[in-house]
Amino acid sequence: MAVVLALGAGVSAVAQQMQWREASREVQGRSLVDARATDGVEIYGSNGVITVRTARRVQVRVFTILGQSVSVVTLNPGTYDLKVGSRGIYIVKIGNLTQKVAL
Repeated sequence: MAVVLALGAGVSAVAQQMQWREASREVQGRSLVDARATDGVEIYGSNGVITVRTARRVQVRVFTILGQSVSVVTLNPGTYDLKVGSRGIYIVKIGNLTQKVAL
């Protein structure tokens, strides 16, 4: 299952069309520093990919460190990956949870 996101023309090249993909693998070997589990939600980054694991339906918002919107999507329970084209620091917001992800 892929959710395709088309973003407005005013957003920088970092926020080009991105796809969330349901992860078909079990993610192993991540550091607790890179992950935060709160209310059934985990967020972590590795190798240019932001991964969200959720036990419930959630709205995910991803921003650059400068506050530019990169992605807004609603995900069903499961594990999803967002391949980000640029290295850097991203802010991921899910409900009251805000997590910094360094790629």
